[in-house]
Amino acid sequence: MSIKAGVILGVAIGIALGVGAYTFVYARGYSYMTDNAEACVNCHVMQEQFNGWLKSSHRAVAVCNDCHTPPGLVPKYMTKARNGFWHSYYFTTGWFEDNIHITPRGRDVTEQACRKCHQEIVQAIEGAHVDTKDERTSCIRCHNSVGHLH
Repeated sequence: MSIKAGVILGVAIGIALGVGAYTFVYARGYSYMTDNAEACVNCHVMQEQFNGWLKSSHRAVAVCNDCHTPPGLVPKYMTKARNGFWHSYYFTTGWFEDNIHITPRGRDVTEQACRKCHQEIVQAIEGAHVDTKDERTSCIRCHNSVGHLH
């Protein structure tokens, strides 16, 4: 690699790191590393969901991460990084919908959280005869506004 190419590469990396660091600080990216539900309203499009959570019964027992990230440190932060990247991408490009939709992956994470916290109820409803994921009843099909009352 020539000196000129190395300088150009160094400048490009420096600009990318600088813009990334500025964006991280400006967007309060550090707050997403916590379990504080208020971090979710850093992005104004989440205000309705946050307000709904404040009115819900789940406010007393769960924060956003409890329902929207999988258990375990690595899966939790991998999900937060993935969601954060795409939220930032769509918000920055303006290609987001004002009506927020859960992704299929997010729906699966939330469904698993319901089943974990409400294991006894799920067992009573489904019984021991349900063997596969395809045979299960979907909690969030009927209870889709439980955590975000409208």
